[in-house]
Order: sequence, then C-alpha cells, then structure tokens
Amino acid sequence: MSEENRLGDYLRARRELVTPDDLGLPSHGVRRVPGLRREEVALLAGISSDYYLRLEQGRDRNPSAQILDALARVLLLDDTATAYLHQLAAPRPRTRRRPSRRPAVPPATAQLLGSIGLPAFVTDRTLDIIAVNPLATALVPAVRVGENRLRSFFLDPAERDLHADWAATAAQCVAVFRRRLGTDVDDPRVVRLVGELSLKSAEFRKVWARHDVRPVVDKPIRMNHPQVGELSLTLSKLDVDGPDGLALAAYHAAPGSEDAERLALLASLTTGPARRRASGVDRRTGRAENRLDRPRPTT
Repeated sequence: MSEENRLGDYLRARRELVTPDDLGLPSHGVRRVPGLRREEVALLAGISSDYYLRLEQGRDRNPSAQILDALARVLLLDDTATAYLHQLAAPRPRTRRRPSRRPAVPPATAQLLGSIGLPAFVTDRTLDIIAVNPLATALVPAVRVGENRLRSFFLDPAERDLHADWAATAAQCVAVFRRRLGTDVDDPRVVRLVGELSLKSAEFRKVWARHDVRPVVDKPIRMNHPQVGELSLTLSKLDVDGPDGLALAAYHAAPGSEDAERLALLASLTTGPARRRASGVDRRTGRAENRLDRPRPTT
C-alpha cells in the first residue's frame, strides 16, 4: 500500500474482487479488468464516475461518511472492512515517531503463560513472538522467541506440512495482521517485513494485494502433527493491556475430545530444561525472558 494513496489502493483492490454477478449486474462482452468497472461502482454508489476516479487516483481524499458507506455497500465490505475504509479516509495526525523498542511482557501475562497448561505465546503488533511456553513450541516448532508468524507461514516449508489448511490459515493471518496495523503501515519494521515477504513469496504478494482485513476472533486450526497425529484445535487471541499492542494466543481443544487427549499426550512428551530455556518464560518465576537482543553462542 503506497503511503500517498492508501484509500485509492484499497478501493481499487476491493473493486477488483467484486464481480458483476455478485451484484446482479449484466456481464455482456469482454471485460478488460477483473471485478467491477469504475463507472459501475460509481453508478451503484450514487456518485459521478469522475469523482470516483479522483478517489482511486488520490486526487480527492475527503469523501463524506455517507459516500464511504455507499462504497462499502457496493464493494460488499463487512463491518470490519467498512470501519477500515473509514479509517483510511480519516485525516492522519502528524506525530513524531518514537524510536522503535521491543515491548516487554507484563509479569502477570508471563505468569499466565507459564501456568496455563495450553500451548500459548505472546506476539507484538507485527506478529513477532516475544514469549512462548514449551508446549506451544512442541505443537508448532516455528513458534519460538524471535520468530515472526507471518515470516514462518510463508517462508518455512514445515508450516505448510503442519497446517492442513495452510492457504486459508496464512491468508487469515495476513488479514488479521493488516487489521491490527490499521493505517500505520509505514512503521520501519512493517516496511521491512512486508518488503522481505513480497520479494520471497508469490503467495504473500497475492494475499497482501487483496487488502483483506479481519477482526481478531477465535479460529479453527487443523494440524497434521508428526508426534500425535491429526489435531483440530481452536486458536484464541486476547489483547494484553498496555500501549504496545501485545496479544496472547492459545491453542485449545474441546474438553473430553480426542484432540484434547492428543494435546495432553503432547504435553506429557514436552519436558526437559532445553525446552524451558527455549520458551522465553522462566517457569520458576513466571517471568518472560526477552532474549531477542542476546548474542547467539558461536561454535
């Protein structure tokens, strides 16, 4: 998404995803563009074609709330995407960016992470993992302190093998990531991450170009785990109080189910000081160990 025309980029991306059939429009003849034409969007939204063109090109950046709602209706946006559209059109205050710093996990959250008894981890707003318990790493090996969930999904082949619905899960991860960022996509860490993934992954480029946004909600996850077999779990995320945009994520299964039994079996296999050291959480104190800045031992 370009810094200077975020609203236009979003409108164009969403327009290309809506077909005439979706809106009951005739689709005679050869269409040179995917999705709707600009004039079709303008007609259905009750605005002039010239005005809509100015919006997409970034020559007009102050549409009214009524126009945005009309465009959202034509583009079949849900409540989350509509709110995001309004956010893109809102004036952005000029603020001085503070130096980037790595957030710390609150002590109570770290204690919960060490005692919850479920695979759980904490991410920051860019989906970097800053704390994790041993069971989460045993379930998903890429869930380790210092790793990034987006980078793992798109660049680690083991993630594809582990997730039975890899494409859908990865796309949802991107949509949640974009929703959590809001309009703050010019953060240097975000720019570097998106740039890296865009260069290295065609799948990421395709999903990122859709401009999907989704709320953080519980979602089903199907896995083919090499130790305990097939698992159907739920991934739940809870925002952590504070200004750093942290979230605690936990995998869990329906009580009494075979999946719960398999998760318990995995927990029984997850022992040893090596896993505790890798977790990012001191299980004796419940405190998170933030080791991202520590040098790795050399051999």
